[in-house]
Amino acid sequence: MNGQTPGSWTAAQERPPFLLVTVVPYALLAAVVVFKVVVEHPADDSLLVDLGLCGVAAGWMLAVFTLRPGWWERPAIMGVFLTGLVTITAVLVVRDPLFGLFTPAPYIYAFTVVRWPWRLPGVAATAVVAGTAQASDVPKTTALGLTISVIIVAVNVVMMCCTAWVLHIAEKEREQRLQAFAELSRTNRLLEATLAENAGLHAQLLAQAREAGILDERRRMAREIHDTLAQGLTGIITQLQAAEQLHEVPERWRRPFEAVKTLARESLSEARRSVDALRPEPLETGRLSDALTDVVDRWSVLHGLAVQVTTTGTVRPMAPETEFALLRTAQEALANVAKHAGATRVGVTLSYLESEVALDVRDDGRGFDPEGLDAGTAGDGTSGPPSRDGGFGLSIMRQRVEALSGSLRIESEPGAGTGISACVPIVPAGSRT
Repeated sequence: MNGQTPGSWTAAQERPPFLLVTVVPYALLAAVVVFKVVVEHPADDSLLVDLGLCGVAAGWMLAVFTLRPGWWERPAIMGVFLTGLVTITAVLVVRDPLFGLFTPAPYIYAFTVVRWPWRLPGVAATAVVAGTAQASDVPKTTALGLTISVIIVAVNVVMMCCTAWVLHIAEKEREQRLQAFAELSRTNRLLEATLAENAGLHAQLLAQAREAGILDERRRMAREIHDTLAQGLTGIITQLQAAEQLHEVPERWRRPFEAVKTLARESLSEARRSVDALRPEPLETGRLSDALTDVVDRWSVLHGLAVQVTTTGTVRPMAPETEFALLRTAQEALANVAKHAGATRVGVTLSYLESEVALDVRDDGRGFDPEGLDAGTAGDGTSGPPSRDGGFGLSIMRQRVEALSGSLRIESEPGAGTGISACVPIVPAGSRT
């Protein structure tokens, strides 16, 4: 017997106690009937009439209340139900005051299923019936007896109505406490939502502040590079152009001469783009696979060594930071092959896996001992002997990859070539802050 009911029963809007409203009234009625039959032994036809009225009372409670739990929440029907029960009880009391023992049943229904303010007249009517039964032995032929009878009835009415009023006040206070608790809960939920929103705003402000700091640092780097590296590269390009104008470049020098000018111009362009927070030029107009092919083609033309480029898996867009790191890793690995490997074959593989992307650069060059890197004796981490930079190129590659929660592996041994593998989780484009 669960479920919500109107506020007439309790402030918590619970159903009336099941045993109280479905067992106790029938038990009272049965006890009165048994007492009347066993103890009083009535011999006339009045017993049959009384038993018939008791059957009517039981049938009324069963048909209108016990078997109709859906009606409990309908105030009008409950009002009719109580009125009918009080009427039947009054008839029984008039016939035999002994049936005053049954009046707790109407009280139970009046206090549990009738809404305020109709509860008050229901309780008062029941009190009149109960008082009448209590005053049945008082002689009413005298003024004193009549006065005592009226006082008994009045005391019942006043006492029970006061009880109903006190209970109503208690229910109202409980209802107010529950409403206050509900309002507090709602306020707490709003506060939690506000705190969550503030946390989001705080995180956004921190991100903006971090971005502002990065921009400031890039501006500082731009000034430094403009005053040092860019000016130096510009000077190199100018001097090479001046040398061309003063002297004709011999044919055997022309290719390396053009290569130096091309490298100087590309380095100057990429340096300016980096400090301006732009992606590398090949990535501006294509995907990573296309940009990688473009870089490899230019490297092959410059160094006269063909490179096999392979792309596997489903190509999909990634965050610019991921594409930038992988492209730079490929450029650095190819530069080290050119400087140290003495290779005859080079292969570059870009693999799109389920949740990550892998870049492999392998050559068949001289190779080296990777364990020497940990001791600081190796070079850039590519084929060939150790270089004087202490592995700075490898450190940059590793830092770029690990900053994206990736990993960089080096496989090499003297005389067996070198393989560099960078693996980075795929972050969809636009999702990284």
